[in-house]
Amino acid sequence: MNNKIKAAVAGAVLASASVANAGITWDAGEWTVDMNGNVNAYAIINDSSDTEMAVGGLANTKSNDDTAASINTGLLPSWLGFTATTRQNDLDTSVTISFQPGASVTGGLQGGGTLNENRQAFLTFGDKSWGSVKVGKDLGIFGSTAILNDMTLLGVGSQGIVGTAGGTNTTLGRIGTGFIYADWNGQIAYTTPNMNGLSLTLGVMQPWNSTASSAAVSEASTGSTDQFGFQGQGSYSWTGDFAGKVWAGFFSQEVTGGADEDRAQAFEVGVSTTISNINLVAYGYSGEGVGTTALLRDGFDSNGDMRDSDGGYVQATYVIPTGTKLGVSYGLSKLDDNAVDAGKGLVKENTMLTIGAYHPLTKHLNLVAEYSNVEAEAHDTVSDAESNIFSVGAILFF
Repeated sequence: MNNKIKAAVAGAVLASASVANAGITWDAGEWTVDMNGNVNAYAIINDSSDTEMAVGGLANTKSNDDTAASINTGLLPSWLGFTATTRQNDLDTSVTISFQPGASVTGGLQGGGTLNENRQAFLTFGDKSWGSVKVGKDLGIFGSTAILNDMTLLGVGSQGIVGTAGGTNTTLGRIGTGFIYADWNGQIAYTTPNMNGLSLTLGVMQPWNSTASSAAVSEASTGSTDQFGFQGQGSYSWTGDFAGKVWAGFFSQEVTGGADEDRAQAFEVGVSTTISNINLVAYGYSGEGVGTTALLRDGFDSNGDMRDSDGGYVQATYVIPTGTKLGVSYGLSKLDDNAVDAGKGLVKENTMLTIGAYHPLTKHLNLVAEYSNVEAEAHDTVSDAESNIFSVGAILFF
């Protein structure tokens, strides 16, 4: 991952300054090149006891057996990134490109795999006196701090809609059970300089179409390309014996649905505090038309009318004397239904409880063990489902 994301992971998830260091660096003329990333994989057992699933639910249903076994990457994909930086004409400039190769296939003659991604391709320019501008594809702004504080970023969390038996590029972590995925967006974004702990970011974003878990309950392809989307976030950080960060953000985009044009919008607020070896996180969001799990997923019904949604999570971690981080986290994401949704099995809420242990075997290598209980409740009370997910594996940053 790029240095900004590595720093966030180090501060919010790993609590280890060593991981915030640059990767493998070298000088190339006027440029400094940084090659960085991670490799991870987990043995996962997913135990499910239900045969029906709510539309948009994130628990898994059983098919031929109650359990599904897989070797797969976790929430954070294996990652290889290249960042080149230089300073010219009183400007700090950089370019970042990254690759995310898949780590699992489910059949013979698939050794090359097909689930390879390119999540980043962006440039930046700026100066510490006035801030910086980012142009290109990178992690979105709304929901970004929520996912970077999620302890399952180093693990598995929920397998959810991405599958139960390998062959996927990532799992879901807490996506859809406490926050909406920030995702990877084309953007032009400005970030202010650090003003005694205060920082503001505003981005003009590629507008997206809404998507649907099922055409029976949602508009399958509703969107807008005549106006940009907008996202922003403000944060304040402080240090000391009681260190922490508070943040608030928004998402806004016009979406054409039915006979009308509506503006999907959402707001978020969160806090992360550290006292000695204890870290506490609380986060919440609320929106209309933004849906659940992914931005604009199931946000509109089959008439093109908006649905309301909200959710959040709380998390506590503690680093014991051996350096192992122990954590517990609980979150939920709710989706309201409209009159036209009656009897269609639309998800009412997805919840997940996760208990995890994250042990730094070296300053770069972490061993991970997690247990997650995922429940999906439907509005019709018939299509409820539950999964218990056990995982163990390792993740190495460089």
